[in-house]
Parts: sequence; C-alpha cells; structure tokens
Amino acid sequence: MARGENISSELLIIDGSMGEGGGQILRTSLALSLCLNKPFRIINIRSRRKKPGLRPQHLAAVRAAAEVGNARVQGADIGSEALSFAPKGIKTGQYRFDIGTAGSTSLVLQTVLPALLQAKRVSRLALIGGTHNPLAPPFEFLQQAFIPLINRMGPSLKIALERPGFYPAGGGRVHVHIDPGDRLEPIHLLERGNIVDIRVCVLLSRLPDHIAQRELQVLSKALDIRKEQQTINRVSNARGPGNAVTVSVISEYITEVFTGFGERGVGAETVAQRLAGEVQRYLQAGVAVSEYMADQLLLPMALAGAGSMLTVQPSLHTQTNIEVLQQFIGLEVNMQEQAPDRWMIALKAR
Repeated sequence: MARGENISSELLIIDGSMGEGGGQILRTSLALSLCLNKPFRIINIRSRRKKPGLRPQHLAAVRAAAEVGNARVQGADIGSEALSFAPKGIKTGQYRFDIGTAGSTSLVLQTVLPALLQAKRVSRLALIGGTHNPLAPPFEFLQQAFIPLINRMGPSLKIALERPGFYPAGGGRVHVHIDPGDRLEPIHLLERGNIVDIRVCVLLSRLPDHIAQRELQVLSKALDIRKEQQTINRVSNARGPGNAVTVSVISEYITEVFTGFGERGVGAETVAQRLAGEVQRYLQAGVAVSEYMADQLLLPMALAGAGSMLTVQPSLHTQTNIEVLQQFIGLEVNMQEQAPDRWMIALKAR
C-alpha cells in the first residue's frame, strides 16, 4: 500500500456519517471499490462515535483491501476521519492478515471476500484476531449459515477455525480457502421450509462450567431444547477467557445461527434470555433470513445482479448498507412489508 501519493480529486464521495454511521459504511465501500475497480473518498468516518475515525480493526480492513487491490491510499491512520482509496486490480494468492487486537476476523473477511469471489484464481487467507466478539458475525455464523449460501451462488469456500479468539485477548486464527468459480449467480431466499433441528453449543474458555449450565437451562426452557441438542465445548487453546453460546436453527432450505456473548457483570441467564429472544423473533416471523444475514447477503446479491429474501424488519444498519450499494452500483431495491416483522427485500441491477 502506497501512502501519500496523489489520488485524483474526481472521486465518488461517501459520507461516513449517513444512516447508521458505523464502520460498515467503510467496509462496504472498500469491498465495492475493489470489485468495481472504482476509487472513492470517504469522509466523516464514524464521526458520531465516542472514538471517531479509524480504529485498529477498521485500519486492518483498509490494509487488507489495499493489499488485495494493490491500492493507493491516503488517510490510513488511527483516528483518521477521511480516507481516499484507489485500487489498481485484484491480486489472488495467499494472504495473512493480523489485526493485532481482538478486532473481528469476520469483518476483515467481509471486506476482501467479494473481490476474491470475482477473481479468476484460488486464494487462501489466514486471519488472526477476534473470532467471537460482540457486534460482528462469529465463526459459527460464517461456517454454518453464510458460507453455505455463498457456495450456492457458485463459488467454493471452505473455512476452518484453528484457534478461537475472544474479546479482549484476541489471538484467534481462521483459515479460508476461496475458489471463485465462473460467476456469482443470483439467489432467492423466500422460505426456510420446516425446522429440521435446533442445536445449542456453549463455548467456554478458562471459565467455570456453571456458566454453560445456566445458559443451557434458560435456552432449553425457552426454546424447548432437549439434552441431545446441547453441547458444551471447553476451549483449551484460546489466549484468554471467553464465553459464547450459539443457537443453530436448521431448516429444510437454510440454516441460521444466533449468538450470545458472555460479558463481565452480565449474568449468564441474561445472556441466554437475550439470545432466546432473537431466536424466537426469527421463528415467530416465519421468514427465511435473519436481520444479520440480510445485511451480509446484500452485497453478494448486488454483485450477482439480482436476489431476494424474506426477512424481519430491516434494521438501520441494513438500510444504510443499501444506500452505500446504490451510490456505487445502478441498483433497484424494493423493500416491502408483507406483515408485521415480515419484509421482502428484492435487488436488481439496472
């Protein structure tokens, strides 16, 4: 990544304070810039946050995108609220991206994956950082829910967890194998079919077993989970303590994964109750796609030229992501409420 070089002033300008105003605006812009070979400048990066501008996890995404796209970058510094990015072309191969903190490995993957899906050759990634931290998709969501859907669009992705990384210690390690295939095919997710199974897994690192037992007790009652559907995974190779509990809803046509994270000062029962509420919302809405999955699928659907999904009421995060997509791509987006907390989102390239 070359810094300090002149980048043309004729750039697409993205306002990082629009809508939800978070780091997703930057990551989506970086991903689209790589895919379309389109330079951009983003201003007001996370300007309304307590610590505005680029934080280490955002800078890691910028550096990863710059390496994959052989890009010229200005403003890639901690605290920077403006950044210019001009890619020169996608490079495939083997990459190692170390966030250096407990920042999310999945969000770095989210930034570079769309471009590598459009490349002509295989790429292999080693991602080092957080694998199970709040406000980002955990490893199990990627492995069980997101990547199978991307593979249905044509590519062949494989992901493996060498070591989990919990907040705040980080140090997790994820390996991703990306065989892009010929092109991304549209996908339409309008029904989930019958529920085949619901499984609960509690991850514990350097914490007492009673935490897992209390979480499972709440979830088994709220979701009618039997003993044979429950697993406790005692992690021995993480750098620090941590607790994450996942609920996998396995249906005929789609698998969804919901996650709760243990927090200091928050009871295990509270963690489990919040998680149960998310799962119950999804089940009661009768939709195919969760709030978080809808957000993740917008960009690949846009790159495929079309797609649709039945989901819960779109969040501000999702609406902001759509706005960024429309600034880069000629895209028709139709969001229609069919019933309370039941929405159709359809995308089509102009």
